[in-house]
Amino acid sequence: VQLQASGGGLVQAGGSLRLSCAASGRTSTDYPMGWFRQAPGKEREFVAAISFKGRRANYADSMKDRITISRGNARNTVNLQLNSLKAEDTAVYYCVAHRGNGVYLPTNQYEYDYWGQGTQVTVSS
Repeated sequence: VQLQASGGGLVQAGGSLRLSCAASGRTSTDYPMGWFRQAPGKEREFVAAISFKGRRANYADSMKDRITISRGNARNTVNLQLNSLKAEDTAVYYCVAHRGNGVYLPTNQYEYDYWGQGTQVTVSS
């Protein structure tokens, strides 16, 4: 499975961005997908995940009031809407997929089997 993320960029504090990720490869539409991020000098952290049918979602407590994860019309895509961005949201955001049963949404990075190349989000204050 290959994951291709897009949508990152430079935005002012308080602004919004929409990240997208497209999965390709065999059975890629059956996997829960999500996002992690890693800021400079910090550990990678969970952001959000969504079940393969899009009916269940899991969010990082620190961000849940400002973000929304969703499946695209093509089930092999996942979107992450980031609102009210802060300088501390500056990070590389990684799209991930979990080769699981479709409804379990891990928050541990080591439970994700596939990773995209990352897309940079920079928030200027």
